Amino acid sequence: MHTTPAGEKRKALKKEAQALTREAKAARKAAKTLPEASQKAKELESQVNKLKAESEALKQAARLEDLHIWQMEKVKTTKNGKHSYGYWMASWREGNKTRNVHLGSSVKMDAEEALQKARKMKAEALHVN
Repeated sequence: MHTTPAGEKRKALKKEAQALTREAKAARKAAKTLPEASQKAKELESQVNKLKAESEALKQAARLEDLHIWQMEKVKTTKNGKHSYGYWMASWREGNKTRNVHLGSSVKMDAEEALQKARKMKAEALHVN
């Protein structure tokens, strides 16, 4: 997967959850001798579970953000000469295949509109609400 804001946030949450898991494990060990350490371990474990749930929620968002749009140029030769046409394309992965989708004319829409249309099409293709 390519680098996306949601993917980076997910990665940071997972790293923080791993650190808290180590602390909870140490607190569990200390709970054998200190009774208050058991409460601390429970609090840390609840934080870990919360971070893991938030990380999983970001997984789908990161997948939707991971798409690439570009402008395609086509030159056609007609009896009046050569004409150049530009249009937007998008690509993303579906399983093991790359899907390329035509978004529309570059004259009728700008890059932001093309990106929004591509995100909507990808969400429909991946069956995301």
